[in-house]
Amino acid sequence: MKARPLCLFAMLLAVALATSTTVTFGDEFPVGKWVSLFNGKNLEGWTPKIRYHEAGENYGNTFRVEDGLLKVRYDDDAYPKFDERFGHLFYDQPFSHYRFRVTYRFVGEQANGGPGWATRNSGIMVHGESPDTMTTDQDFPASIEVQLLGGNGKDDRTNANLCTPGTNVVYQGKLHRPHCTKSNSETFHGEDWVTVEIEVRGSKLIRHLIDNQSVLEYTEPQLDDADEHSKMLIEKQGGKLLEGGTISLQSESHPCDFKSVEIMVLDH
Repeated sequence: MKARPLCLFAMLLAVALATSTTVTFGDEFPVGKWVSLFNGKNLEGWTPKIRYHEAGENYGNTFRVEDGLLKVRYDDDAYPKFDERFGHLFYDQPFSHYRFRVTYRFVGEQANGGPGWATRNSGIMVHGESPDTMTTDQDFPASIEVQLLGGNGKDDRTNANLCTPGTNVVYQGKLHRPHCTKSNSETFHGEDWVTVEIEVRGSKLIRHLIDNQSVLEYTEPQLDDADEHSKMLIEKQGGKLLEGGTISLQSESHPCDFKSVEIMVLDH
């Protein structure tokens, strides 16, 4: 009598897996399958690190889950002024070869005292250090940042740009030291959802994509030996080149929502 329900369940599961664009396997990451890193309920699997606070302390409930969204917020009681309390939410497992994809939007007004350049500004950090190696007052992890920018309603402002806190890359065949580099994307005004994807292939290639269109790419991500904190990391790992590392989402003073956060592990 139990065989038919079990058989029906197996058939329905097979159909669901065949038609779903995102397959969630908990802590498993099968090559070539999109896996959600966000369960829609809580921050399980993620560790916050907010400037002036220890790793693991989610100061002011800055990162939260509400209505099935991963939200970044700056409540007045915790942030009467932003005071450069930049934060990052780290996924607990590092990765090396993968595609990473978020669907996000900027909402509301910037936190009081947030720097002008951080208006409608957030980011995805890849090839990053562990939150446990960051100092208490460190503002950004040594990492490669895919900068998320929203338009101000009138001016051009490219999205999915590159910033390099404590790092450098090789861009257009040369070692590239400028801190931020513009992509060739269009501007995204308003509060509509935007999908940004990053293709990461160890130290060989990092590519930024918006709606499946490449807007920037570069190679040989590496720690900056002119940066004191990065010098320590270079000594610790035995070299400058970055083959992998943490992934984190920023809190940079403007509220934003993430509807989906997904990864696809790639063959080396």
